[in-house]
Amino acid sequence: MRGNESRAALAASLSAPLLAWFDANRRDLPWRRTRDPYRIWVSEVMLQQTQVATVVPYYRRFLQALPTVRALAEAPLDEVLRLWAGLGYYSRARNLHRAAQRILDEHAGRLPASFAELGRLPGLGAYTAGAVASIAFGERVPCIDGNVMRVLARVIGLTGDVRAGRGRQRLQRLAQAAVPADRPGDHNQALMELGALICRPRDPLCEACCLSGLCEARRLGRQARIPAPRRRPRTQVVRMAAALVERRGRVLIARRPPEGVWGGLWEFPNVQVTTAERPEAALSGYLADAFGLAVEVGESVMSVTHCIMHRRIELTAYRCRVLAGRTQASRHTATRWLPPPELAAYALPAPHRSLAGCGDLAESRR
Repeated sequence: MRGNESRAALAASLSAPLLAWFDANRRDLPWRRTRDPYRIWVSEVMLQQTQVATVVPYYRRFLQALPTVRALAEAPLDEVLRLWAGLGYYSRARNLHRAAQRILDEHAGRLPASFAELGRLPGLGAYTAGAVASIAFGERVPCIDGNVMRVLARVIGLTGDVRAGRGRQRLQRLAQAAVPADRPGDHNQALMELGALICRPRDPLCEACCLSGLCEARRLGRQARIPAPRRRPRTQVVRMAAALVERRGRVLIARRPPEGVWGGLWEFPNVQVTTAERPEAALSGYLADAFGLAVEVGESVMSVTHCIMHRRIELTAYRCRVLAGRTQASRHTATRWLPPPELAAYALPAPHRSLAGCGDLAESRR
């Protein structure tokens, strides 16, 4: 472990090799071809907990539809969620929409140019505010994501918890001290890029690393153990049954409440099924209770698996025929009866989009 003076010297020595490496190795990504703060902000929100390759097509489609803060602020939330559908973590989209409306109302449609002001917007924590402030506006502030924490923890040989307590504070101080006055945004991107491409969680490419000569973990041969691995919760399997409720060539979907997982998105009626229950009976009771519909539950037509954090959702869809009742949503905010081709215009979570594209569903309505 280094003393205070050597840590200060280390911080001062990080940026030059990082920037030289970044200039030679940076990936050509669409958000790196612009200085528009709005576009940089959208990219940073999308990149939270999502891989670059996944983000690129969503980024292009989103900005083609909503090219400015005003366009985003004035768009219906349903449209924002539809453009986001499949990217996950939908609170990001809701906060992006809320923040755009505030920027339009309070900042004349222009993103505030400082870390402090950006941090007051919905959904902009320290990381996102730091990224936008440094990349778009050149403010000398760090942005610390998982890649940055891993790189810096290895450089200083930090063996403790890097996400909380003293470990987090040490990394924060080092990250702040290392940001140069010149090109702070490139410096921050270089750290993130190095963590993504070279200083990987497993099998880091130390021979190709521009910081290998400064790295304490490499010197000690402890790259694989730094940072200390987090204990991951056991995967919880959740069995769900979904209803493809048919009536006169249309299928029923319902909009979830705005809070919680998949808040504000549309879905096929569905219910969790315990190991002691028959899915058909659980669905029949749920549709009567939550939608006021008596149905005949038919055969299963499709099963999909979807993972959210430590939960694995196993969703099986059943065709259902309405016997009696008038649609009344007691647990959702709205319902729609739609021809299958119109489902594509609605924001559905990934597993429900898979059900919407089910060939059996389309075949039954010819």
